[in-house]
Amino acid sequence: MSKNRQTVEIYGQMYNIVGKASPTYVREVARQVDESMRAIAQGNPRLDTTKLAVLSAVNMTDAYMKLKQEHEEILHLIEDDQP
Repeated sequence: MSKNRQTVEIYGQMYNIVGKASPTYVREVARQVDESMRAIAQGNPRLDTTKLAVLSAVNMTDAYMKLKQEHEEILHLIEDDQP
């Protein structure tokens, strides 16, 4: 699989993203990061970009870890139901 290069804008800054994911996927990821940073900035207008990015990363990691835990619990339930 070849690598794709996609330029995206996140919180007013342009970033070149290189990876195997589709351009559509990369744009959606960037959109969600931008949205997260803007939502935090709206409630905390004095935070600088670095702090907004770190808080966004913390929030997204928290959401990821909760989903991962739920997924593991579902897998255990499925395994327990197997004969």
